[in-house]
Amino acid sequence: MGALGDLAGGLADALAPVNLLFALLGVLLGTAVGVLPGIGPAMTVALLLPITYALEPTAALILFAGIYYGGMYGGSTTSILLNTPGESSSIMTALEGNAMAKSGRGAAALATAALGSFVAGTIATLLLALVAPTVVDLVIGITAADYFALTVLAFVAVATVLGSSPLRGLASLGVGLYLGLVGTDVLTGQERFTLGIPQLSDGIDVVVVAVALFAVGEALYVASRLRRGPVQVMAASGPWFTRRDLRRSVGPWLRGTALGFPLGALPAGGAEIPTFLSYATERKLTKHPEEFGRGAIEGVAGPEAANNAAAAGVLVPLLTLGLPTSATAAIILVAFQSYGIQPGPTLLSTESTLVWTLIAALLVGNLMLLVLNLPLARVWVQVLRVPRPYLYAGILLFASLGCYAVNADPLDLVLLLVLGLLGFAMRRYGWPVAPAIVGLILGPVAETNLRRALAISSGDLGVLLDTWFSRIVLGLALAALVVPIVLRAVRGRRATPEEVQAGEGLRHRESVGASPGEEER
Repeated sequence: MGALGDLAGGLADALAPVNLLFALLGVLLGTAVGVLPGIGPAMTVALLLPITYALEPTAALILFAGIYYGGMYGGSTTSILLNTPGESSSIMTALEGNAMAKSGRGAAALATAALGSFVAGTIATLLLALVAPTVVDLVIGITAADYFALTVLAFVAVATVLGSSPLRGLASLGVGLYLGLVGTDVLTGQERFTLGIPQLSDGIDVVVVAVALFAVGEALYVASRLRRGPVQVMAASGPWFTRRDLRRSVGPWLRGTALGFPLGALPAGGAEIPTFLSYATERKLTKHPEEFGRGAIEGVAGPEAANNAAAAGVLVPLLTLGLPTSATAAIILVAFQSYGIQPGPTLLSTESTLVWTLIAALLVGNLMLLVLNLPLARVWVQVLRVPRPYLYAGILLFASLGCYAVNADPLDLVLLLVLGLLGFAMRRYGWPVAPAIVGLILGPVAETNLRRALAISSGDLGVLLDTWFSRIVLGLALAALVVPIVLRAVRGRRATPEEVQAGEGLRHRESVGASPGEEER
Protein backbone atom coordinates (compact mmCIF):
# COMPACT_ATOMS: atom_id res chain seq x y z
CA MET A 1 0.00 0.00 0.00
CA GLY A 2 2.94 2.31 0.63
CA ALA A 3 4.08 1.90 -2.97
CA LEU A 4 0.60 2.63 -4.29
CA GLY A 5 0.44 5.76 -2.13
CA ASP A 6 3.80 6.93 -3.49
CA LEU A 7 2.57 6.18 -7.01
CA ALA A 8 -0.55 8.29 -6.40
CA GLY A 9 1.66 11.18 -5.29
CA GLY A 10 3.81 10.73 -8.39
CA LEU A 11 0.68 10.70 -10.54
CA ALA A 12 -0.30 14.10 -9.18
CA ASP A 13 3.11 15.48 -10.18
CA ALA A 14 3.03 13.72 -13.57
CA LEU A 15 -0.30 15.39 -14.39
CA ALA A 16 1.25 18.85 -14.06
CA PRO A 17 0.89 20.63 -17.43
CA VAL A 18 4.64 20.86 -18.07
CA ASN A 19 5.21 17.16 -17.36
CA LEU A 20 2.20 16.21 -19.50
CA LEU A 21 3.67 18.23 -22.35
CA PHE A 22 7.02 16.45 -22.13
CA ALA A 23 5.28 13.06 -21.87
CA LEU A 24 3.28 13.84 -25.02
CA LEU A 25 6.38 15.05 -26.85
CA GLY A 26 8.24 11.92 -25.80
CA VAL A 27 5.58 9.45 -26.99
CA LEU A 28 5.20 11.34 -30.28
CA LEU A 29 8.95 11.28 -30.93
CA GLY A 30 9.21 7.68 -29.77
CA THR A 31 6.42 6.50 -32.05
CA ALA A 32 7.82 8.41 -35.01
CA VAL A 33 11.33 6.99 -34.62
CA GLY A 34 9.97 3.54 -33.84
CA VAL A 35 8.14 3.58 -37.17
CA LEU A 36 11.27 4.47 -39.11
CA PRO A 37 13.35 1.36 -39.91
CA GLY A 38 16.88 1.49 -38.56
CA ILE A 39 16.15 4.23 -36.02
CA GLY A 40 15.30 3.01 -32.55
CA PRO A 41 14.64 4.64 -29.19
CA ALA A 42 18.29 4.19 -28.17
CA MET A 43 19.48 6.38 -31.04
CA THR A 44 16.84 9.02 -30.38
CA VAL A 45 17.58 9.26 -26.66
CA ALA A 46 21.31 9.42 -27.48
CA LEU A 47 20.68 12.28 -29.91
CA LEU A 48 18.70 14.18 -27.29
CA LEU A 49 21.14 13.62 -24.42
CA PRO A 50 22.61 17.13 -24.76
CA ILE A 51 19.26 18.62 -23.68
CA THR A 52 20.04 17.36 -20.18
CA TYR A 53 22.21 20.45 -19.87
CA ALA A 54 19.16 22.69 -20.35
CA LEU A 55 16.19 20.80 -18.83
CA GLU A 56 15.56 19.93 -15.21
CA PRO A 57 15.85 16.19 -14.41
CA THR A 58 12.15 15.28 -14.12
CA ALA A 59 11.21 16.81 -17.48
CA ALA A 60 14.15 15.25 -19.32
CA LEU A 61 13.64 11.76 -17.88
CA ILE A 62 9.90 11.86 -18.59
CA LEU A 63 10.75 12.81 -22.18
CA PHE A 64 13.21 9.91 -22.50
CA ALA A 65 10.83 7.43 -20.88
CA GLY A 66 8.11 8.50 -23.33
CA ILE A 67 10.51 7.92 -26.21
CA TYR A 68 11.35 4.49 -24.79
CA TYR A 69 7.71 3.36 -24.58
CA GLY A 70 6.77 5.08 -27.84
CA GLY A 71 9.57 3.32 -29.68
CA MET A 72 8.14 -0.04 -28.63
CA TYR A 73 4.75 0.95 -30.06
CA GLY A 74 6.13 2.36 -33.30
CA GLY A 75 8.32 -0.66 -33.98
CA SER A 76 5.26 -2.82 -34.50
CA THR A 77 4.09 -0.59 -37.39
CA THR A 78 7.34 -1.09 -39.29
CA SER A 79 7.37 -4.81 -38.60
CA ILE A 80 3.78 -5.30 -39.77
CA LEU A 81 3.68 -3.03 -42.81
CA LEU A 82 7.29 -3.11 -44.00
CA ASN A 83 8.44 -6.51 -42.68
CA THR A 84 11.53 -4.76 -41.33
CA PRO A 85 11.96 -5.05 -37.55
CA GLY A 86 13.56 -1.89 -36.23
CA GLU A 87 14.93 -3.85 -33.26
CA SER A 88 15.54 -7.52 -32.54
CA SER A 89 12.61 -7.58 -30.13
CA SER A 90 10.22 -6.91 -33.05
CA ILE A 91 11.29 -9.88 -35.17
CA MET A 92 8.47 -12.12 -33.92
CA THR A 93 5.88 -9.43 -34.63
CA ALA A 94 7.08 -9.20 -38.23
CA LEU A 95 6.61 -12.94 -38.83
CA GLU A 96 2.84 -12.99 -38.38
CA GLY A 97 2.04 -9.27 -38.61
CA ASN A 98 3.35 -8.85 -42.14
CA ALA A 99 1.55 -12.02 -43.23
CA MET A 100 -1.69 -10.52 -41.85
CA ALA A 101 -1.03 -7.29 -43.77
CA LYS A 102 -0.44 -9.23 -46.99
CA SER A 103 -3.74 -11.04 -46.53
CA GLY A 104 -5.61 -7.74 -46.15
CA ARG A 105 -5.75 -7.66 -42.33
CA GLY A 106 -3.14 -4.96 -41.67
CA ALA A 107 -5.58 -2.85 -39.65
CA ALA A 108 -6.40 -5.76 -37.31
CA ALA A 109 -2.70 -6.53 -36.83
CA LEU A 110 -1.93 -2.90 -35.92
CA ALA A 111 -4.91 -2.82 -33.54
CA THR A 112 -3.96 -5.96 -31.63
CA ALA A 113 -0.37 -4.69 -31.38
CA ALA A 114 -1.50 -1.31 -30.00
CA LEU A 115 -4.03 -2.78 -27.55
CA GLY A 116 -1.61 -5.48 -26.43
CA SER A 117 1.10 -2.91 -25.87
CA PHE A 118 -1.28 -0.83 -23.76
CA VAL A 119 -2.48 -3.76 -21.63
CA ALA A 120 1.04 -5.12 -21.08
CA GLY A 121 2.58 -1.69 -20.53
CA THR A 122 -0.02 -0.72 -17.93
CA ILE A 123 0.19 -3.99 -15.97
CA ALA A 124 3.99 -4.05 -16.12
CA THR A 125 4.32 -0.41 -14.99
CA LEU A 126 2.10 -1.14 -11.97
CA LEU A 127 4.26 -4.18 -11.22
CA LEU A 128 7.34 -1.95 -11.50
CA ALA A 129 5.88 0.34 -8.83
CA LEU A 130 5.21 -2.66 -6.55
CA VAL A 131 8.43 -4.59 -7.16
CA ALA A 132 11.01 -1.78 -7.06
CA PRO A 133 10.73 -1.03 -3.31
CA THR A 134 10.95 -4.77 -2.52
CA VAL A 135 14.11 -5.15 -4.60
CA VAL A 136 15.64 -2.16 -2.81
CA ASP A 137 14.87 -3.73 0.58
CA LEU A 138 16.61 -6.93 -0.50
CA VAL A 139 19.80 -5.33 -1.84
CA ILE A 140 20.17 -2.31 0.44
CA GLY A 141 22.83 -4.09 2.51
CA ILE A 142 24.97 -5.50 -0.30
CA THR A 143 28.74 -5.13 0.01
CA ALA A 144 31.25 -3.75 -2.48
CA ALA A 145 32.10 -7.32 -3.52
CA ASP A 146 28.40 -8.06 -4.09
CA TYR A 147 28.01 -4.99 -6.27
CA PHE A 148 31.10 -5.96 -8.25
CA ALA A 149 29.50 -9.37 -8.84
CA LEU A 150 26.35 -7.66 -10.13
CA THR A 151 28.35 -5.59 -12.61
CA VAL A 152 30.11 -8.76 -13.82
CA LEU A 153 26.70 -10.39 -14.35
CA ALA A 154 25.50 -7.34 -16.29
CA PHE A 155 28.68 -7.38 -18.42
CA VAL A 156 28.43 -11.06 -19.31
CA ALA A 157 24.67 -11.09 -19.82
CA VAL A 158 24.58 -8.06 -22.12
CA ALA A 159 27.62 -9.27 -24.07
CA THR A 160 26.27 -12.77 -24.65
CA VAL A 161 22.55 -12.08 -25.09
CA LEU A 162 22.71 -8.98 -27.33
CA GLY A 163 24.26 -9.96 -30.62
CA SER A 164 24.80 -12.98 -32.82
CA SER A 165 28.05 -14.12 -31.19
CA PRO A 166 29.14 -14.19 -27.52
CA LEU A 167 32.75 -13.64 -28.58
CA ARG A 168 31.85 -10.50 -30.54
CA GLY A 169 29.72 -9.29 -27.64
CA LEU A 170 32.65 -9.72 -25.23
CA ALA A 171 34.96 -7.94 -27.68
CA SER A 172 32.50 -5.03 -27.85
CA LEU A 173 32.41 -5.01 -24.05
CA GLY A 174 36.21 -4.78 -24.03
CA VAL A 175 36.05 -1.69 -26.24
CA GLY A 176 33.68 -0.03 -23.78
CA LEU A 177 35.81 -0.98 -20.77
CA TYR A 178 38.87 0.51 -22.47
CA LEU A 179 37.07 3.78 -23.22
CA GLY A 180 35.97 3.90 -19.58
CA LEU A 181 39.61 3.76 -18.45
CA VAL A 182 40.59 6.89 -20.37
CA GLY A 183 41.23 9.77 -17.98
CA THR A 184 42.76 10.23 -14.53
CA ASP A 185 42.89 7.38 -12.03
CA VAL A 186 40.97 8.56 -8.96
CA LEU A 187 43.19 6.72 -6.45
CA THR A 188 46.66 7.37 -7.87
CA GLY A 189 46.10 10.61 -9.80
CA GLN A 190 47.88 9.15 -12.83
CA GLU A 191 46.58 9.78 -16.34
CA ARG A 192 45.61 6.71 -18.34
CA PHE A 193 45.39 6.42 -22.14
CA THR A 194 45.08 10.19 -22.64
CA LEU A 195 47.72 10.28 -25.43
CA GLY A 196 49.00 13.53 -23.93
CA ILE A 197 45.78 15.38 -24.76
CA PRO A 198 44.81 17.62 -21.81
CA GLN A 199 41.08 17.51 -22.63
CA LEU A 200 41.07 13.73 -22.08
CA SER A 201 42.36 13.95 -18.51
CA ASP A 202 38.75 14.04 -17.30
CA GLY A 203 37.84 11.09 -19.53
CA ILE A 204 35.76 10.88 -22.69
CA ASP A 205 32.33 12.39 -22.21
CA VAL A 206 29.77 9.58 -22.11
CA VAL A 207 27.32 11.71 -24.09
CA VAL A 208 29.80 11.98 -26.98
CA VAL A 209 30.44 8.22 -26.98
CA ALA A 210 26.74 7.35 -26.83
CA VAL A 211 25.80 9.71 -29.66
CA ALA A 212 28.75 8.55 -31.78
CA LEU A 213 28.22 4.80 -31.42
CA PHE A 214 24.43 4.82 -31.58
CA ALA A 215 23.42 7.78 -33.70
CA VAL A 216 26.39 8.38 -36.03
CA GLY A 217 27.43 4.74 -36.37
CA GLU A 218 23.85 3.55 -36.91
CA ALA A 219 23.07 6.33 -39.39
CA LEU A 220 26.18 5.58 -41.46
CA TYR A 221 25.46 1.85 -41.41
CA VAL A 222 21.78 2.07 -42.35
CA ALA A 223 22.49 4.71 -45.00
CA SER A 224 25.11 2.42 -46.55
CA ARG A 225 22.49 -0.34 -46.81
CA LEU A 226 19.70 1.69 -48.36
CA ARG A 227 18.48 0.63 -51.74
CA ARG A 228 17.43 3.06 -54.41
CA GLY A 229 13.80 3.70 -55.21
CA PRO A 230 10.69 4.16 -53.06
CA VAL A 231 9.97 1.96 -50.07
CA GLN A 232 7.21 -0.59 -50.61
CA VAL A 233 4.78 -0.31 -47.69
CA MET A 234 1.81 -2.61 -47.15
CA ALA A 235 -1.55 -0.88 -46.76
CA ALA A 236 -3.02 -0.57 -43.27
CA SER A 237 -6.40 -1.66 -44.58
CA GLY A 238 -8.94 -4.41 -44.18
CA PRO A 239 -11.49 -5.16 -41.43
CA TRP A 240 -10.70 -3.65 -38.07
CA PHE A 241 -10.43 -5.45 -34.74
CA THR A 242 -13.44 -7.76 -34.28
CA ARG A 243 -14.85 -9.47 -31.20
CA ARG A 244 -13.40 -12.74 -32.41
CA ASP A 245 -9.97 -11.09 -32.66
CA LEU A 246 -10.39 -9.78 -29.11
CA ARG A 247 -11.21 -13.25 -27.75
CA ARG A 248 -8.16 -14.68 -29.46
CA SER A 249 -5.88 -11.86 -28.26
CA VAL A 250 -6.72 -11.54 -24.55
CA GLY A 251 -4.93 -14.75 -23.56
CA PRO A 252 -1.75 -13.96 -25.52
CA TRP A 253 -1.70 -10.42 -24.05
CA LEU A 254 -1.76 -11.74 -20.49
CA ARG A 255 0.68 -14.58 -21.15
CA GLY A 256 3.05 -12.22 -22.95
CA THR A 257 2.94 -9.86 -19.96
CA ALA A 258 3.61 -12.74 -17.57
CA LEU A 259 6.68 -13.71 -19.60
CA GLY A 260 7.96 -10.24 -20.46
CA PHE A 261 8.04 -8.48 -17.11
CA PRO A 262 9.95 -10.99 -14.95
CA LEU A 263 12.44 -11.84 -17.71
CA GLY A 264 12.97 -8.16 -18.48
CA ALA A 265 13.50 -7.43 -14.77
CA LEU A 266 16.37 -9.90 -14.47
CA PRO A 267 19.86 -8.35 -14.51
CA ALA A 268 20.46 -10.58 -17.53
CA GLY A 269 17.13 -9.58 -19.05
CA GLY A 270 16.02 -7.69 -22.11
CA ALA A 271 13.12 -7.88 -24.53
CA GLU A 272 14.46 -10.37 -27.06
CA ILE A 273 14.11 -13.63 -25.12
CA PRO A 274 10.55 -12.96 -23.84
CA THR A 275 9.25 -12.23 -27.34
CA PHE A 276 10.71 -15.47 -28.71
CA LEU A 277 9.28 -17.44 -25.77
CA SER A 278 5.89 -15.77 -26.18
CA TYR A 279 5.73 -16.67 -29.87
CA ALA A 280 6.71 -20.27 -29.15
CA THR A 281 4.12 -20.48 -26.36
CA GLU A 282 1.30 -19.15 -28.52
CA ARG A 283 2.22 -21.51 -31.31
CA LYS A 284 1.88 -24.46 -28.93
CA LEU A 285 -1.34 -23.30 -27.28
CA THR A 286 -3.22 -22.03 -30.33
CA LYS A 287 -6.41 -23.67 -31.55
CA HIS A 288 -5.56 -22.53 -35.09
CA PRO A 289 -2.09 -23.99 -35.81
CA GLU A 290 -2.73 -23.84 -39.55
CA GLU A 291 -2.69 -20.02 -39.43
CA PHE A 292 0.83 -19.70 -38.01
CA GLY A 293 3.17 -18.60 -40.75
CA ARG A 294 0.18 -17.23 -42.68
CA GLY A 295 -0.96 -14.49 -40.29
CA ALA A 296 -2.06 -15.76 -36.87
CA ILE A 297 -3.22 -12.90 -34.67
CA GLU A 298 -1.89 -14.66 -31.55
CA GLY A 299 1.59 -14.41 -33.06
CA VAL A 300 1.28 -10.62 -33.03
CA ALA A 301 -0.57 -10.16 -29.73
CA GLY A 302 1.72 -12.27 -27.55
CA PRO A 303 5.15 -10.98 -28.65
CA GLU A 304 3.99 -7.36 -28.64
CA ALA A 305 2.72 -7.73 -25.07
CA ALA A 306 5.96 -9.43 -24.03
CA ASN A 307 7.98 -6.69 -25.73
CA ASN A 308 6.28 -3.86 -23.85
CA ALA A 309 6.16 -5.70 -20.53
CA ALA A 310 9.88 -6.35 -20.80
CA ALA A 311 10.44 -2.64 -21.45
CA ALA A 312 8.98 -1.88 -18.03
CA GLY A 313 10.82 -4.82 -16.49
CA VAL A 314 14.16 -3.47 -17.71
CA LEU A 315 13.59 -0.40 -15.53
CA VAL A 316 13.65 -2.55 -12.35
CA PRO A 317 17.42 -3.30 -12.38
CA LEU A 318 18.09 0.16 -13.82
CA LEU A 319 16.38 2.08 -11.01
CA THR A 320 17.13 -0.26 -8.10
CA LEU A 321 20.63 -1.54 -8.96
CA GLY A 322 21.90 0.93 -11.53
CA LEU A 323 22.34 -1.91 -14.05
CA PRO A 324 21.22 -1.31 -17.65
CA THR A 325 20.24 -4.49 -19.53
CA SER A 326 19.29 -2.93 -22.86
CA ALA A 327 20.71 -0.27 -25.16
CA THR A 328 18.03 2.30 -24.34
CA ALA A 329 18.35 1.64 -20.60
CA ALA A 330 22.08 2.30 -20.88
CA ILE A 331 21.45 5.67 -22.51
CA ILE A 332 18.82 6.58 -19.87
CA LEU A 333 21.43 5.74 -17.22
CA VAL A 334 23.74 8.24 -18.90
CA ALA A 335 20.95 10.82 -18.60
CA PHE A 336 20.69 10.15 -14.85
CA GLN A 337 24.45 10.53 -14.47
CA SER A 338 24.41 13.78 -16.42
CA TYR A 339 22.49 15.24 -13.47
CA GLY A 340 24.83 13.71 -10.91
CA ILE A 341 22.21 11.08 -10.01
CA GLN A 342 23.39 7.46 -9.69
CA PRO A 343 20.56 4.90 -9.86
CA GLY A 344 20.89 2.18 -7.26
CA PRO A 345 19.50 0.98 -3.92
CA THR A 346 19.47 4.50 -2.45
CA LEU A 347 17.68 6.16 -5.38
CA LEU A 348 14.18 5.63 -4.00
CA SER A 349 15.13 7.42 -0.79
CA THR A 350 17.34 10.20 -2.17
CA GLU A 351 15.26 10.99 -5.29
CA SER A 352 11.84 9.66 -4.28
CA THR A 353 9.80 12.39 -5.98
CA LEU A 354 11.71 12.01 -9.25
CA VAL A 355 11.33 8.21 -9.35
CA TRP A 356 7.62 8.09 -8.57
CA THR A 357 6.84 10.92 -10.96
CA LEU A 358 8.75 9.05 -13.66
CA ILE A 359 6.84 5.80 -13.04
CA ALA A 360 3.51 7.63 -12.99
CA ALA A 361 4.44 9.42 -16.21
CA LEU A 362 4.89 5.99 -17.83
CA LEU A 363 1.26 5.18 -17.03
CA VAL A 364 0.12 8.50 -18.47
CA GLY A 365 2.30 8.08 -21.56
CA ASN A 366 0.99 4.56 -22.09
CA LEU A 367 -2.57 5.91 -22.25
CA MET A 368 -1.46 8.67 -24.61
CA LEU A 369 0.11 6.06 -26.89
CA LEU A 370 -3.13 4.10 -27.12
CA VAL A 371 -5.11 7.23 -27.98
CA LEU A 372 -2.53 8.25 -30.59
CA ASN A 373 -1.88 4.88 -32.20
CA LEU A 374 -5.36 3.51 -32.76
CA PRO A 375 -6.82 6.40 -34.82
CA LEU A 376 -3.53 7.62 -36.30
CA ALA A 377 -2.04 4.35 -37.58
CA ARG A 378 -2.44 5.44 -41.21
CA VAL A 379 -0.75 8.76 -40.42
CA TRP A 380 2.30 7.02 -38.98
CA VAL A 381 2.52 4.97 -42.16
CA GLN A 382 3.26 8.18 -44.05
CA VAL A 383 6.38 8.67 -41.92
CA LEU A 384 7.81 5.63 -43.69
CA ARG A 385 7.83 7.66 -46.91
CA VAL A 386 10.30 10.28 -45.61
CA PRO A 387 13.26 10.39 -48.05
CA ARG A 388 16.08 8.49 -46.37
CA PRO A 389 18.94 10.81 -47.49
CA TYR A 390 17.25 13.78 -45.79
CA LEU A 391 16.53 11.72 -42.68
CA TYR A 392 20.06 10.47 -42.06
CA ALA A 393 21.71 13.73 -43.07
CA GLY A 394 19.54 15.41 -40.42
CA ILE A 395 20.59 12.84 -37.83
CA LEU A 396 24.28 13.51 -38.49
CA LEU A 397 23.72 17.27 -38.33
CA PHE A 398 21.87 17.15 -35.00
CA ALA A 399 24.41 14.71 -33.58
CA SER A 400 27.25 17.10 -34.42
CA LEU A 401 25.47 20.16 -33.06
CA GLY A 402 24.45 18.37 -29.88
CA CYS A 403 27.93 17.05 -29.10
CA TYR A 404 29.58 20.40 -29.78
CA ALA A 405 27.08 22.08 -27.47
CA VAL A 406 28.16 19.86 -24.54
CA ASN A 407 31.58 21.46 -24.02
CA ALA A 408 31.96 23.81 -27.03
CA ASP A 409 35.21 21.96 -27.77
CA PRO A 410 36.21 21.05 -31.35
CA LEU A 411 37.90 17.92 -29.98
CA ASP A 412 34.44 16.50 -29.25
CA LEU A 413 33.63 16.67 -32.98
CA VAL A 414 36.85 14.77 -33.76
CA LEU A 415 35.94 12.13 -31.18
CA LEU A 416 32.42 12.00 -32.61
CA LEU A 417 33.77 11.24 -36.07
CA VAL A 418 36.33 8.66 -34.91
CA LEU A 419 33.94 6.84 -32.59
CA GLY A 420 31.14 7.12 -35.16
CA LEU A 421 33.33 5.31 -37.70
CA LEU A 422 34.10 2.76 -35.00
CA GLY A 423 30.36 2.29 -34.45
CA PHE A 424 29.87 1.85 -38.20
CA ALA A 425 32.62 -0.79 -38.33
CA MET A 426 31.12 -2.60 -35.34
CA ARG A 427 27.73 -2.79 -37.06
CA ARG A 428 29.32 -3.78 -40.35
CA TYR A 429 31.10 -6.79 -38.83
CA GLY A 430 28.34 -7.84 -36.44
CA TRP A 431 29.64 -6.44 -33.16
CA PRO A 432 26.72 -5.34 -30.94
CA VAL A 433 27.00 -1.75 -29.75
CA ALA A 434 25.10 -2.03 -26.46
CA PRO A 435 27.86 -3.98 -24.61
CA ALA A 436 30.33 -1.19 -25.42
CA ILE A 437 28.06 1.42 -23.85
CA VAL A 438 27.39 -0.78 -20.81
CA GLY A 439 31.14 -1.36 -20.41
CA LEU A 440 31.84 2.36 -20.64
CA ILE A 441 29.21 3.20 -18.01
CA LEU A 442 29.65 0.32 -15.56
CA GLY A 443 33.41 -0.18 -16.04
CA PRO A 444 34.40 2.59 -13.58
CA VAL A 445 31.70 1.37 -11.16
CA ALA A 446 33.07 -2.18 -11.28
CA GLU A 447 36.65 -0.93 -10.85
CA THR A 448 35.73 1.23 -7.84
CA ASN A 449 33.88 -1.58 -6.06
CA LEU A 450 36.59 -4.14 -6.81
CA ARG A 451 39.27 -1.86 -5.38
CA ARG A 452 37.13 -1.09 -2.36
CA ALA A 453 36.51 -4.78 -1.65
CA LEU A 454 40.19 -5.66 -2.02
CA ALA A 455 41.23 -2.74 0.20
CA ILE A 456 38.89 -3.95 2.95
CA SER A 457 40.25 -7.51 2.71
CA SER A 458 43.91 -6.43 2.42
CA GLY A 459 44.13 -7.83 -1.09
CA ASP A 460 42.50 -11.23 -0.40
CA LEU A 461 40.63 -12.28 -3.58
CA GLY A 462 38.49 -14.62 -1.51
CA VAL A 463 36.42 -11.63 -0.43
CA LEU A 464 34.75 -11.74 -3.86
CA LEU A 465 33.13 -15.06 -2.86
CA ASP A 466 32.54 -14.40 0.83
CA THR A 467 28.76 -13.91 0.71
CA TRP A 468 26.04 -16.21 -0.63
CA PHE A 469 24.80 -13.29 -2.76
CA SER A 470 28.10 -12.85 -4.63
CA ARG A 471 28.49 -16.61 -5.10
CA ILE A 472 25.01 -16.92 -6.64
CA VAL A 473 25.45 -13.87 -8.87
CA LEU A 474 28.90 -14.94 -10.13
CA GLY A 475 27.48 -18.42 -10.73
CA LEU A 476 24.74 -16.90 -12.87
CA ALA A 477 27.38 -14.89 -14.74
CA LEU A 478 29.34 -18.07 -15.45
CA ALA A 479 26.18 -19.79 -16.65
CA ALA A 480 25.31 -16.81 -18.89
CA LEU A 481 28.77 -17.11 -20.45
CA VAL A 482 28.90 -20.89 -20.90
CA VAL A 483 25.30 -21.88 -21.72
CA PRO A 484 25.00 -19.90 -25.02
CA ILE A 485 28.30 -21.36 -26.23
CA VAL A 486 27.19 -24.92 -25.38
CA LEU A 487 23.79 -24.41 -27.02
CA ARG A 488 25.41 -23.09 -30.19
CA ALA A 489 27.76 -26.06 -30.28
CA VAL A 490 24.86 -28.51 -29.86
CA ARG A 491 22.80 -26.79 -32.55
CA GLY A 492 25.81 -26.81 -34.87
CA ARG A 493 26.21 -30.57 -34.50
CA ARG A 494 22.50 -31.14 -35.09
CA ALA A 495 22.22 -28.92 -38.16
CA THR A 496 20.17 -30.49 -40.96
CA PRO A 497 21.37 -30.54 -44.57
CA GLU A 498 18.77 -27.89 -45.41
CA GLU A 499 20.09 -25.61 -42.64
CA VAL A 500 23.65 -26.11 -43.83
CA GLN A 501 22.63 -25.23 -47.38
CA ALA A 502 20.75 -22.13 -46.16
CA GLY A 503 23.78 -21.04 -44.12
CA GLU A 504 26.06 -21.41 -47.15
CA GLY A 505 23.66 -19.29 -49.20
CA LEU A 506 23.65 -16.61 -46.50
CA ARG A 507 27.45 -16.55 -46.33
CA HIS A 508 27.61 -16.24 -50.11
CA ARG A 509 25.26 -13.22 -50.04
CA GLU A 510 27.34 -11.58 -47.29
CA SER A 511 30.55 -12.23 -49.24
CA VAL A 512 29.22 -10.30 -52.22
CA GLY A 513 28.05 -7.43 -50.02
CA ALA A 514 24.30 -8.13 -49.62
CA SER A 515 22.87 -8.27 -46.13
CA PRO A 516 19.73 -10.26 -45.28
CA GLY A 517 17.72 -7.14 -44.42
CA GLU A 518 19.06 -4.93 -47.21
CA GLU A 519 16.17 -5.41 -49.58
CA GLU A 520 13.57 -4.57 -46.94
CA ARG A 521 15.50 -1.51 -45.80
